[in-house]
This record gives sequence, C-alpha cells and structure tokens, in this order.
Amino acid sequence: MNDDGKGLALDKIKAKIIQNNLASEAELENMSDQQIQQYIFKAGFSTAAKVTSVSGRGVGMDVVRTNIEKIGGTIELRSVEGKGTSFSIKIPLTLAIVSALVVECAEERFAIPQISVVELVRASPTGELKVERINDTPVLRLRNKLLPLVSLREKLKLEAKSDRSSDDTFIVVTQVGTYQFGIMVDRVFDTEEIVVKPVAPTLRHIEVFSGNTILGDGSVIMILDPNGIAATSGQISMGDADAAEKQALRSRAHGDEAVPLLLFRAGQGAPKAVPLALVARLEEIERGSIERSNDRLVVQYRGQLMPLVPLEGYPDLTVTEGRQPVLVFSDREHSMGLMVDEIVDIVEAKLNVDLTADTPGRIGSAIIAGQATDIIDTGFFLAQAFADWFGSRRADATGAAVKRVLMVDDSAFFRNLLAPQLTAAGFSVTAVDSGDKALELAEAGEEFDLIISDIEMPGMDGFAFCEAVKKSGRWQTTPMIALSSHASPKELAKGRQVGFDDYVAKYDREGLVHTLNEALSEVRGAA
Repeated sequence: MNDDGKGLALDKIKAKIIQNNLASEAELENMSDQQIQQYIFKAGFSTAAKVTSVSGRGVGMDVVRTNIEKIGGTIELRSVEGKGTSFSIKIPLTLAIVSALVVECAEERFAIPQISVVELVRASPTGELKVERINDTPVLRLRNKLLPLVSLREKLKLEAKSDRSSDDTFIVVTQVGTYQFGIMVDRVFDTEEIVVKPVAPTLRHIEVFSGNTILGDGSVIMILDPNGIAATSGQISMGDADAAEKQALRSRAHGDEAVPLLLFRAGQGAPKAVPLALVARLEEIERGSIERSNDRLVVQYRGQLMPLVPLEGYPDLTVTEGRQPVLVFSDREHSMGLMVDEIVDIVEAKLNVDLTADTPGRIGSAIIAGQATDIIDTGFFLAQAFADWFGSRRADATGAAVKRVLMVDDSAFFRNLLAPQLTAAGFSVTAVDSGDKALELAEAGEEFDLIISDIEMPGMDGFAFCEAVKKSGRWQTTPMIALSSHASPKELAKGRQVGFDDYVAKYDREGLVHTLNEALSEVRGAA
C-alpha cells in the first residue's frame, strides 16, 4: 500500500518526540529517518495540532501494528518527505498451523516461526565467525556487516541444568520488517509444522512469546515472537547496527576499507585475488569428469553442464587423476567454473589497487597479506563462459526496455567490479570516474533512468555532485543512489538532504540490485 502524497514530516515527528520525552535531541541526531518515522506506531503519538473526533488522539497506527503482530505478521514503513509513504504488511497464510524452527537454550526448547528466519549461522570462539562485543552489545561480523545479537539465555534469564559440552553458539538470523538481528541459542533442531495455541492469560504480558504448541513427543513449548524480542531488546535496531559499525571504524583511517578476499594461485607469477562476495561456491571436481564439448571444457554439475574456464593456460586433459580446484560463479540460470591451481586462503584486506593492468582479465595489482597480488576481473571470464551472461536479461518477460544506469566512481576497481554485475541484472551501464564528467553527459543530452554515485571522490564529492544534479537540468527527477563504505547517521541524513533517494554499502551486490529495482518500482508507481 503506497501513496504519492507529502510523506511524513520529520520535523513535526521530532518535535513531538521531544515534547513527549520519548527521546532526546542527541538521541535523535544518531537515528536514521526510518527510525524516527517508526515513532508514529507509539501509543498516544500524534502530530495533529488539535484533538478532534477523528484525529489527534494518537489511536490508530499503534492498534494496527499490535493487531498485525498478534497474528504473527509484520508491518514495514517507508516514507520520503515530499514524495510519499508506503506500508508493507506481511501476515501468515494460515493462523492455525505454521512452519517453525525448533531450537534449544539452557535445555529448554522453543519454536521460532519460519517466516521470520533468514538463515542459520554457527559461531565459534576459535573459528572465522565469532561473537564480538562493541559497547557491551554482542555482534557478529557476517559477510562484512555487523549483525546485532540477542542472547536468548540472558533475555529469558535461563540457567543451564548442566555444563555445555560445546562452546559453539548457534545464531538464528531473524528479520523483523527491514531490521535483521540474530538470536543466540545452544542447539538447533529441525523445522516442524506446529499448531499455534494462544498464550495463557497469565503470560500475555510477556512480549517475547506469541503462543505455545505441543510437539509430537507430547512436550509443550513456547513460540518465540521475534517482533517482541526486538522491541524489548533496546539495542536491536538499524541505528545501533550503524553505531556499532561506526565504533568499529573509528580506529581505521579514512579510506582504509577491509573487504573479504579469496586468495588463490593459478599459473606463474603473483598470487591472485577476487572479492569473496562474487564467489558462489568453492569446489574440487574430479579431473576425470571434465569433458570437452564444442571445443569448450564442461563438467556435469548439479544436473546441468557447467562451462569451465582456465585462468592460466589450457589444462592437460590426459591427466585424469586428482582433483581440480574450481571457483564457481552463479547468477540465476548461469553458472561458470574458473579453474585455478590452488585455493590459498580467505583474508580481509584493503583494496588499494596500486598498479593498473593492461592484461585482459586483470584489473591491477594490490598488496594483499603482505604480497603483491593480481586482482582478477571476473567479468572478463564470465563473458568467456557465456557470451550472453551480461545480455540475456536485457529485457524482462514483459518486453520492457533496458534501464540505463549511470555509475560515477573514481575507483577503476569498483567500476570494473560493479558494471558487469549490474549488466547481469538487466541494466545498461555507463561508467565515468568523476562528477564533472557525469555533468558533461547531462549537458550533451544523455538520459538515464538511475544514477549511482560514490560519496568519497576527489574534487567534486558525491554530495556536491548530487546537489548539482538536483539544482537544475534534465536529471532533476532521476532517482539517485549513494554508494559508499562509510555511513554514519549524519552522513545518511546529509545524503537525504542533498537529494539521494537511498544508500547502499559497497560490496552489497544483492542490496544494490534490490535497491535499483525498488527505485524503479517507485518511479513506475508514481507515474
């Protein structure tokens, strides 16, 4: 449900928040626009100037959210001042029987509705994934993002009846509206179809429970309510995830960005690296299973033929013994295997490309893990596997025209990295390295459906570029997405102020494509 009206007036909401002592001015400064907008769901909250029989009493949105959450649903709000507001409501298809994940904490079992579960993660004190604490808030660095955590043991004040045999922690990544957080438990069982029973009257004041059920073995267990857990755990919000990230970045210099990289060797010379976010899977295939078809190397993989592309040289297919390391890249119906000699390690390192490369398939060289390392241009090899990898979805099933995207980023690495990904998602990409060059395209009469701009650029930064675009000219109404690796609440607010429609963190490939499609949907809806 959406409208193209005036949207929510942030200034009025802030004034009412302070008037009702719901938050201080300092706290509001550290909140995003979306966090501030959520206050309209508070009981008794209204920005009306006077109370009438139909408005001003603060009864309405709180009742909507309460009743939706009672049946296990969620309501999500998005509003842009001057453009409009949209509400997304999700409710279970059936209220009597739901699919739930059964977990255990302190030898007590609980059920979590499957509709709220995004994924399961196992953290270990000695493993790559471990629970950390920032400002006494437990967090997990998952795929280069900080995920806030809630300990179910601490939340419910549970005491274990015996010592745990393992130090590993299972984390149920849960989605509540647009917010994600993790629930820390001791064990995870299977999913089950459960019959939801209402909570007993004596327990209805406990927000973390939405009901109870009887399992097949006759045990009665409580059903956890992720909405209630998020509401009663003050630290769980997007703003706190941003604050935690900001705290973690304080020790880093500006531009000192660390990203997960996959290190490997192929052929002679320096080791190679590729951003881990691009790799779908790491496989070792039997060399005897490699076949040749139409003068191409292929392997039968997951029920279909997958092309294999050697990164260095052509392999000797007479050697049929042993296993061949392969980096698998996948996108919708396409999968490709990049053949390498050895997978070395996964590291987090800065991506400062010091030397550009003229060799096809190479972006340049950088110092990774203390060594000069070649940064691989994955787009070059993807196009070798499928000539139409970046062009097969130029139009959707309805025959819609290709959407043109202008990408402004001073980094050749990011232009070479993101352009193939966006093209693969069905966009026609034009990339330039400065805001000045982008404005020259505007003067030349070029038209684009979307504009993506980096924030940290020499000369004209992203904020100045956005202001110049929105001030006058043919791109005034073109949606603009900010792309950056450093995002504090103040920077987000400044981005909104100068005219950016949304913000996406670098390397969030799925998030970028999703945001672009969402921006296009909003434009179509407004039209």
